[in-house]
Amino acid sequence: MRKPLLLALPVFLASCNMEPALETINSPVSENYPGNSGGGVSADIAWQKFFTDARLKRLISIGLENNRDLRVATLNVEQARAQYGISRSQLFPTVDVAAGGSRSRTPRTLSQSGSAVNSESYEVSVGVTAYELDLFGRVRSLNHAALQNYFASDAARVGAQIALVSQIASAYFTELSAVEQMELSQRTLDAVSETYNLTKMRFDAGDVSELDLRSVDVQVQTAKANLAAFQQRRAEANNAIAFLIGTGVPSNLPKGRGLEGGLVADVRAGVSSQLLIRRPDIREAEHQLRAANANIGAARAAFFPRITLTGSRGTASESLGDLFQHGSSAWSFAPQLSVPIFDGGYNKSTLDVAEVRKQIQVATYEKSIQNAFREVADGLAARTGLNGQIEAFEGLVSAQQKRFDLADARYKQGVDSYFEVLTAQQDLFDSQRALIQLRLARVVNAVGLYKALGGGW
Repeated sequence: MRKPLLLALPVFLASCNMEPALETINSPVSENYPGNSGGGVSADIAWQKFFTDARLKRLISIGLENNRDLRVATLNVEQARAQYGISRSQLFPTVDVAAGGSRSRTPRTLSQSGSAVNSESYEVSVGVTAYELDLFGRVRSLNHAALQNYFASDAARVGAQIALVSQIASAYFTELSAVEQMELSQRTLDAVSETYNLTKMRFDAGDVSELDLRSVDVQVQTAKANLAAFQQRRAEANNAIAFLIGTGVPSNLPKGRGLEGGLVADVRAGVSSQLLIRRPDIREAEHQLRAANANIGAARAAFFPRITLTGSRGTASESLGDLFQHGSSAWSFAPQLSVPIFDGGYNKSTLDVAEVRKQIQVATYEKSIQNAFREVADGLAARTGLNGQIEAFEGLVSAQQKRFDLADARYKQGVDSYFEVLTAQQDLFDSQRALIQLRLARVVNAVGLYKALGGGW
């Protein structure tokens, strides 16, 4: 009865684990978003289907291949995986094969026999070097922490992918809005230039005052300034795209759509609990929490004895020819027991640090959930508000266009002064420009909501 119990004792000790149980953390947010009816989430569609613009999809594909930040995130995953491999290797003994030999000569002046002595020795052995018996789970806890850090780095990589896709899309939409505002400014410039030429002819004929002529000229110069500003904005947006995709913008891209051309698919938000499995930043925080919890196990195990084994088995001989002959076997076995007695409070302080870091990770995990909930709720609120504003501004642009047409006709008939035309022209331009900005905000909000919900990864 004693022998089986003694044989089972190392197995029992090896199953010891000092890691504390990771308690369930209740979500610090409500289940439903404000103003959202719930239902299934549709943000799990891939970005290739979420974006409907062929030009944008090509840019995103290039960015995923060449962006340097994403490359660094991917390399961080490889580094964490290699670090996990290093940690996991400590669970197994290190086995080395060693072979050596020596020859020496002792001169007769130093020899006890009074004559020179030649000596030889040869050895071949297979040995285990300082293998720790993980009786209290210290090495396994460190290995578990390394594994969780690896998972966290992979979640960070996914988060970097989602962020890159949304950044490229936002820069692309900004360029589209700049192009549309350039076209608006060019149309305005063409219209006021034509008006200026007609007014100049009437001024030369004495039909209008110089004030009217100078008022039209002000509009011409303002339209030129606006056009130059939007050309600069487009160039800056193009530079941003080139930076994000990691290379120059190709000249053979497919034709794109306008801001009102249905650039993205609509998404449903679902319920907040789905964020826990979808958002990569939440998953990253969860794995970091698990790693911190595993480090507590390693810190607790440091209070208990550590046993390391070193040994070898081989053959040794004074002659190379007799090295593998019968009777030349050699072995060594050197177990070592280390029991902590006094360390000046080092182990206690290490455990305190590990426990505090776990509490920090708990707070970080809860904050990541709260931040995700806020981002989705803000996106839903903005979507509703932007749709209402766009509908109102579409009606405003139509009304301003009719007002300008009437004012321009009355001025040409000599009923009103050019001041009415000037005011109507400026108000029309401002409302058209605001409508473009609102359409930009709506599509950027859709991308932000898609990203906040987990982004189809």
